[in-house]
Amino acid sequence: MSENAFLSAIQKITTGGLALNELIAAAQQLTQTGQPDLARQLYQVWLSSNREHPLSFIAYFNCSTLLGQLGDADGADAALRSALEVNPDFAPAHINLGSALERRGAVKEAVEQWKTGLDRMSAVTGDAVEYKSTLLKQISRVASDSQQHESAEAALLQCLDLTPDQRDVAEQYAAVRLAQCKWPILRGAPKLPRAKFLSRFHPLSACAFADDPLFHLALAARYVEALTPLDGVTTSTDRRHAQVAPGNRKLRVGYVSSDLRQHAVGYLIAQLFEAHDPGAIDVHVYYSGPPADDVVAQRIKAAVPRWTNIRALSDDDAAEAIANDEIDILIDVNGHTRDARLGVFARRPAPIQVNWLGYPGTMGSAFHHYIIADDWVIPEALERYYSERVLRLPCYQPNDRKRVVADHVATREEAGLPEDAFVYCCFNAPHKITRYSFERWMEILKGAPNSVLWLLDYGAETNQRLTDYAAAQGVDPGRIVFAKKLANPYHLARYPLADLFIDTVPYGAHTTASDALWMGVPVLTLTGQSFASRVCGSLLNAADVPELACATPEEFVARAIALAGSNRVQLRDFHERLVANRDSCALFDIDGLARGLEGLYRQMSAEHRNGALPKPRLDNLSAYLDVALTFDHDETEIGTTTALHAFYREGLASRHRKRPIAPDALLWSAEEIEAADAPPALRAQNERAA
Repeated sequence: MSENAFLSAIQKITTGGLALNELIAAAQQLTQTGQPDLARQLYQVWLSSNREHPLSFIAYFNCSTLLGQLGDADGADAALRSALEVNPDFAPAHINLGSALERRGAVKEAVEQWKTGLDRMSAVTGDAVEYKSTLLKQISRVASDSQQHESAEAALLQCLDLTPDQRDVAEQYAAVRLAQCKWPILRGAPKLPRAKFLSRFHPLSACAFADDPLFHLALAARYVEALTPLDGVTTSTDRRHAQVAPGNRKLRVGYVSSDLRQHAVGYLIAQLFEAHDPGAIDVHVYYSGPPADDVVAQRIKAAVPRWTNIRALSDDDAAEAIANDEIDILIDVNGHTRDARLGVFARRPAPIQVNWLGYPGTMGSAFHHYIIADDWVIPEALERYYSERVLRLPCYQPNDRKRVVADHVATREEAGLPEDAFVYCCFNAPHKITRYSFERWMEILKGAPNSVLWLLDYGAETNQRLTDYAAAQGVDPGRIVFAKKLANPYHLARYPLADLFIDTVPYGAHTTASDALWMGVPVLTLTGQSFASRVCGSLLNAADVPELACATPEEFVARAIALAGSNRVQLRDFHERLVANRDSCALFDIDGLARGLEGLYRQMSAEHRNGALPKPRLDNLSAYLDVALTFDHDETEIGTTTALHAFYREGLASRHRKRPIAPDALLWSAEEIEAADAPPALRAQNERAA
């Protein structure tokens, strides 16, 4: 719109001749031509003459959006409040005003604003349902972030009751049930059938729910398809065929993460950026997390030459920024975790893209070429469960040798622990505690009478749920002690009050295990099939105490009991080895890990130059997911059995007979197809022979 047209619109307003629909059209045209401030002026002039207009709340709302875009947060809030004065039932204004309050840290006021919007909704219309769902989702998200999981669950149930097919709501609902240790996890959503609910799990929740790497792979692939639809991903930044390090310049490696701050990943990775050889690679960081200026973030910023904040950028703009930097290797340090930028990687802004550290599993994407692991986390026999090509370090996980430990060492009395008892501990998050893990812990407590279990404080409701379950298992609830959350230096300092850390499965200890081992506390784990269930075993191997990784649930329980009784000498030996090896073992060799990573980066670049960039393996994953959804993981721990492959092959054969499935590199071979296609009598004969 030209300046003359703008002035003409202003003249019409002053003479009362500009209708609301004409105002909106004129403002949209100004915005689309890059003149949002003129659009804002147009609305404000119109409102000065039309305050009594029955639909002025729409103008106030649109004006608020423009003010927000122009950086006038206070003006935007004032316009939203004016909209609500005209129409208190206008749900979009309640949604936006609540979001604005939340951004400023006024979380309580934000929730009250959203609740007011809910209370004022009456008419049953399509828009009303959508607005109500949005308000409920906002409330549930903030409640979850504030550890008010019961409130979050109630809001999400209302959402599912309105529209059961909302993927994001089902994802959040599964997460809050896991966080509350509400077993069985798949119950409680009456309008969502079990298989449909499971198909909408977030990949990270699936890692905690079941030790089933085929399910993890297939679900991750479905999740990627949902979040990066073909018609929603631009190709202007696609650099998959770009030359890597042209002219023999140094490799440019970009790390994308939302967690380079006081976060489990931030604590692990901080020293890596200090250890990287600036003569070997140029390091770029692309930060996608919330505003953070804590000691970890400051330390990483000081160590890297380039730090770019992409949180406010669209996927297109973030991908363009990375492409313009001519990054050769882009490292996804989020994977499928909160604030990840999957859409950026889908735009392929770097020739080589890598999954490492932040997510304990495969991405299941067509645009992640490698996953960095080690021989324990992904042994050769388990490579089939990963869409990426596996490259290995001696230990895949970095660790910070400069972690701060408080000088004050609490006593057992101060921590609420009995002086003369054997103290088992587990400081994993509650979503990692499955019914199976908890029941094994109770077996251990019953087998070691003078012992207690020391857990983090998960909140009154979840704590009570766990102690009630202990009582039902025949264990005195008083034998479970909850540790108040402390700042990390003080939390590390209290670790030695415990005698033995006993792990969870399928999502075991990662940073928490590293912390325990650094502090000299032995960790006992049960090694499973999936990435998340094998990390702790990897750390124990790298700390030179591989004997603490158990192969079966029975061995795990028996060894935990023995280490509290007849094997106390062995337990003391583990402690002494951990302390003695801290300066020499692979687990805490951050310089060695940095050199190892740099070597892998050179290997990746050489393979790209030679036309050998790996192609992700994604064949038949929808069929594998269909089979996975028929298994009741709440009732059977398939990862602790030998039936995993047999179950999938049987399910694939049944599906193949209804609709043929081509062979793949997972489990479905030409031989399996031949057997599935055989006449029923011959199949029965072969099964008897087997």
